[in-house]
Amino acid sequence: MLFRSHLAISNNLPLNNIADYFSKMCDSLIIEFVPKTDSKVKKLLQTREDIFTCYNQENFEKEFDKYFVIKKSKKILNSDRIIYLMKRK
Repeated sequence: MLFRSHLAISNNLPLNNIADYFSKMCDSLIIEFVPKTDSKVKKLLQTREDIFTCYNQENFEKEFDKYFVIKKSKKILNSDRIIYLMKRK
């Protein structure tokens, strides 16, 4: 299953809820973390208050680590985005 982290910002979903949800749906996961420095996230936050204090790479990995083993991660060229390959624990 492929997922982009915009769910957190666009839909006000905490990372722990997203990680839990995907752990019930799949054994393997390819997921992209899109940091706040990304132009798309900046655009999403342009017209609203930034209430996402826990939205960062460290917390993303911590929350997903509860359900998944990170097998690989790779920074996307010319971007701050990171793509992960995970396997459910």
